[in-house]
Formats: sequence, C-alpha cells, structure tokens
Amino acid sequence: MKLCMIGTGYVGLVSGVCFSDLGNDVICVDKDTSKINSLKKGKIPIYEPGLSELVVKNNKNQKLSFSTDLKKSIKDSDIIFICVGTPTKKGSSSADLTQIFSVARDISLSLNKFKIIITKSTVPVTTGDEIEKIISKKNKKNKFSVVSNPEFLREGEAIRDFTYPDRIVIGSNDSKSNRILRNLYAPLISKGAQYIHCSRRAAELIKYASNAFLATKITFINEIANLCEKTGINIEDISIGMGLDKRIGSRFLRAGPAYGGSCFPKDTKAIISTADKFRTNLSVIKSVVKSNKNRSNILLSRVYDILNKKIKNKKITFLGVTFKANTDDMRDSSSLTMIPALSKKGAIIRYFDPTGYKKEFKRNKNVFYENSIKKAIVGADLVIIHTEWNDFKSINFKNLVRKKKFIIFDMRNIYSPNKLNSQGFKYYSIGR
Repeated sequence: MKLCMIGTGYVGLVSGVCFSDLGNDVICVDKDTSKINSLKKGKIPIYEPGLSELVVKNNKNQKLSFSTDLKKSIKDSDIIFICVGTPTKKGSSSADLTQIFSVARDISLSLNKFKIIITKSTVPVTTGDEIEKIISKKNKKNKFSVVSNPEFLREGEAIRDFTYPDRIVIGSNDSKSNRILRNLYAPLISKGAQYIHCSRRAAELIKYASNAFLATKITFINEIANLCEKTGINIEDISIGMGLDKRIGSRFLRAGPAYGGSCFPKDTKAIISTADKFRTNLSVIKSVVKSNKNRSNILLSRVYDILNKKIKNKKITFLGVTFKANTDDMRDSSSLTMIPALSKKGAIIRYFDPTGYKKEFKRNKNVFYENSIKKAIVGADLVIIHTEWNDFKSINFKNLVRKKKFIIFDMRNIYSPNKLNSQGFKYYSIGR
C-alpha cells in the first residue's frame, strides 16, 4: 500500500519506517527542510535502537522516502497518517491541536481520490469529528474516511512494539476503512497481535485511558515505596507479591523517580481537561498528576538528608539524566527538577549519559557533562543513579575509583544494599 506519514517526530518516523519494512511504499513528510535532508542522508534526529539501520535499508530498497512536498505526497498515497505533535497548550492542561487541524486543512485541499485519513497522534475524544468537519468543507464525505489508530510505542522499545504489538486499535465508523486497515496490519495480526475495531471516539479514549492507568501504577508504587521507607519494608517484596496477581501484573510496578517522557505527563493532563469539558471528575487521575509532580521534591529531600543538609560545594554526580533508559528524551525527566535545585544550593554537578551532552543544563551554574562514567565519578561526594541504563548495572565502584569513599543514592534499585555496604560504601535506594 502507499502510505503518507505527516510529521517525522517520534511516532511518524518510527511508524513510517516500520511500515516500509513490512513492504509498503512510505513517504515521510515534514515541513522542516533540514530534518528531511538529514533523513535522506540516513541521519536520525532521535535516539532509538535499531531505527537507523531500518531507515538505511528501506531507503535503499526504495520503500521509504522523505519529502517536504505535502500536497504531492498526499495525492500519491492511499492512506494518510497524521503524526504531528499534540503538546500541552500553554497556560492550560489541554492538548494543543493547532498542528492537527492545520494538517487537516492541508489534506482537504489535496484529495484526488478516496483516502483513509488516520490520526496516529494522541488526540482527545471528538478530535476525529473535528477533522471530519474540516475536510468536509472542501470534499464530499464519500471521498474520505477519518480513522483513529493510536500508537502504543515505548521509547527505547519502539521497533519491537510496532512489530509485535499487544493490540492494534482501529476506530472507524465505516466498514470499508476497517477492511483496508485489517489488510494493512495483516502481517502483524498473523504474528498474534489482537485486532480491535471500535468507534473512532472509543479508540481516541483507549490511548488516553491506557497511559493514565500506567501512570497511576507508577505513582501508586512510588507512594507505597515512601511507606516502605518509614516501616523498614523492602518495596521489591511488595512489587513481586502484587505483580504475581494476574489481575494486577508486574509491569510498571517498579519504584523510582517521577514518570516523564513524551506521553504520560501531557496525556494525564489532557484526559483531565477533556473530562472537565464533559463535566466529569477524574479524581484518581488528578491525584496521580499531583503526586507525580511532588515526586522529585521528595527525592530532593532524600538527597538533602543523605548529605545532612550540607549541599554547598558538594560534588554530586548523576549517572543518566534522561527520563528512562534507551532514549535521549529529556521531556519531564526528574533530573530537570533535581539538578537545577541542587545547583542553586551551591552543589557542583557532573553528569554522564550514554546519549551525550544535554543543552537543557546549559544555563545552570556549576553543571558539567563528562564523557565517561569514571570521569563523572572521580572526586564525587554523592553518586546518584538516575536512569536505568545497562551501562550502570555492573559498575565496580571499588575498582573504578580507588581509595575514594563516596555515597551512592540508587534511584533505580539496581544494586544489592548488602553488597555495596560490605564494600564500604554508604548506599541508599528507593523504598528499602
């Protein structure tokens, strides 16, 4: 099939590349000329394991192409995917749909035959209705179909998640588009993916509800970890004991920093905003947002206590600063709260992250990037393991920096307390 992906951000690029790898002819379109030129040369703007290789492979096979010509790309394709950003609106908690509706207007001017128009971006309930209204102003309704097909890609695991999805959700109000899209996804359905056909509004809400529930699990176990610290209980025992219940499941029951990234923060706010419009109180999700917002402050208080409130001139090392491992995404990472706060109190911060230097800390005083774990740790008073990169899971601290004692605050519970304490380190972790 001939597909057009509008937007080469995380969702559009990963989905487009993976669709081309299934044998479809895919055009990835973006108005950012420099980004498109870079992609044509095989340069990837995001960190995602395995993505670069697939771009080169499918570009070479002429299954994947990149363009800035939106009008021609739409006319040359059968299925149009809208994959532009839906960030939180400034001064509000609702989703900013400016790009979505702008693209819808562009599409309405370029339909030359029947097209399926799919929102792959995460959008609030009734967004598909608005897109349909916009396109209907210039086209007859039998010339197009608007569908919701939310993505469920985890950063760092996106290619695997696309290739072996738990489910494929298609929200359409007509049988023709459902039949065509079932055929598009047939290679994944044959591997065991569940294909779910529902109304367009239901598909839009499935995405938001899923993210809100996962955010709730993270926030819940973080709050239980707070209780464990007060009662001398190991949070890992609680997580295992709960997770073995099939009704609950073990995933997302790992205590640590606040949730962050491109989805959970904005989507929990957006679903609350949508509910408010429909005069529905999502009190549980509101509590989740409030608790998660306070999570970094709780962890900062732990740091202050660990250092006996003496922060000035302390040398503090952060191992990892992205919101999670296997991504370069800094959006809503707790390091963006913690590092500036410690810097303001006079600490000297050094950090190492496998994805390199972060411009987000450029304006913070006494914050320095180091290009190796060893350089980051040398001379440190406190080492904070912030992100669970594999690079940090087997560090021999004793051999790495000889004759230097420092404190370790393991915010991901990677290491055994008994082992590190026996080596002479002061070791702190989460909920144990």
